[in-house]
Amino acid sequence: MSVRYRVTAAPQASGYSEAGASHKRRALRAFFPNSNSPSSDIHDNADTLRQRSRMLYMSAPIATSAINTNRTKVVGTGLNLKATIDRDLLGLSPEAAKEWQTKTEAEFRLWAENRRSCDAMGLNNFYGLQQLALKSWLMSGDVFAVVKIRNPDKLHPYGLRLHLVEADRVSTPNKCGGLLDGLGYTEGKNPSNGNKIYDGVEVDSSGAIVAYWVRNTYPHEWKSDTTTWQRVEVVGATTGLPQILHIMESERPDQYRGVPLIAPIIEPLLQLRRYTESELIAALVQSYFTAWIVTNTSKSGIPFSETGSGDLGGVPVDNPQASNVSHSDSEYEMGPGQVFHLGQDEDVKFGNPNLPTAGFDTFVRTMCKLMGGAIEMPYELLLKEFNASYSASRAALLEAWEAFKMRRTWLVDSFCQPAYEIWLAEAVARGRVIAPGFFDDPLLRAAWCGARWIGPVQGSLDPAREVNAAILQTHHAFKTHEQVTLEMGGGDWTENAEQLARENEQLKAAGREGAIETTASITTQGGKQNAQTE
Repeated sequence: MSVRYRVTAAPQASGYSEAGASHKRRALRAFFPNSNSPSSDIHDNADTLRQRSRMLYMSAPIATSAINTNRTKVVGTGLNLKATIDRDLLGLSPEAAKEWQTKTEAEFRLWAENRRSCDAMGLNNFYGLQQLALKSWLMSGDVFAVVKIRNPDKLHPYGLRLHLVEADRVSTPNKCGGLLDGLGYTEGKNPSNGNKIYDGVEVDSSGAIVAYWVRNTYPHEWKSDTTTWQRVEVVGATTGLPQILHIMESERPDQYRGVPLIAPIIEPLLQLRRYTESELIAALVQSYFTAWIVTNTSKSGIPFSETGSGDLGGVPVDNPQASNVSHSDSEYEMGPGQVFHLGQDEDVKFGNPNLPTAGFDTFVRTMCKLMGGAIEMPYELLLKEFNASYSASRAALLEAWEAFKMRRTWLVDSFCQPAYEIWLAEAVARGRVIAPGFFDDPLLRAAWCGARWIGPVQGSLDPAREVNAAILQTHHAFKTHEQVTLEMGGGDWTENAEQLARENEQLKAAGREGAIETTASITTQGGKQNAQTE
């Protein structure tokens, strides 16, 4: 009698084990990435990324365009303060709130528009510091603004100064475990309190940032100065105000240092630069008009290196006696309007330049599309090329503008608004701005610190079409007049309406009533016109 045994089926692979996590698929057999902690993956490689990013910014036009376009669209000539206090919470009338805001904005301009009042180095005003901070952030991954206090004088009534510090100067001190420059290991420990230091950022046991370590020299410069580090606490122990501002974009939890904008596309940028350079050199070499004389003459009878300058385009040289023009019958020199008779068994062949390579333009555009997608910038903006239809170009601008608005929000939250709040605290403390309850109640303090930052608006491809769309939106209450004004011009609708009213009164007095229409009449007319066309 035979016994039959039941064979248990082997477990079948399921889910991602037969997809992205497969170890059997041919395409994935050798694909074994080893992602580590942010400290190992980002902090230890930050120096290399910064150096390569800066070099590509200086030498690769696409990288330069990516960073400069962000600077122009996000900051432009500067983000301007528009104080917007919470007048309901503060118990102020609209007139009193407007008066306070106007007075505070004037005081802030007194500080912000004078480079010697706001910049510790005296090189940029506050709007120039915004541009520099954004550009350094995108190029290096992050940037720091150290808050300094100077003694005020009659022309500079505020002591607040901002000193922008480049990313390289924030690092882990050697005495805290940081190794020599360029070795790539950046983690250390503060011997006085045991806090860990990640590439110059000191954190406590809960992971909160408590201080930054700023060195007085750059890691790769050759100077006789002794490198020392200064520990700058995040907030002052007495005032509770920030003492250093850190501008960066986080991409992973537990990340304390930033990554350059073009970090994901460094390799294709470098290869594209090499490719375009090789095409340029090849085209330059073949741009010379070259001719070859095909002859059966013995090699010993062919002259070499005997061509002279002669007349240059019909203009005699300075010293005709020194001309080395050859008069050999076997030598030919090209010149304007000249005809030569070739000898027996001689022929002439000319070079045929065929560069740049066919498809060069298409290849570069395709690479820019791929790289632009990685950094949220359509290739039209990278190349400043708008040859597509209105709808396609409009969609590209809208897509890019979402990234610009996001980066503007981050810049405001990490640099502009904190700097304004530090300044406002000093202005209130010195009595130049009156804000009752500012130092007593955090809620009132937040109400006094309310602000909007107005910058460049989205570009317009067809202003008439977009204005008509805005009129329709306000007519049906999809948007307010204030929203449309901010989006299209960055101004203040209330101020515009008041100014229009004054101008209309002046025109009436001059006998030209109705020359300027109010916003209400334009909206009504637009609504009627749109209703008729529907």
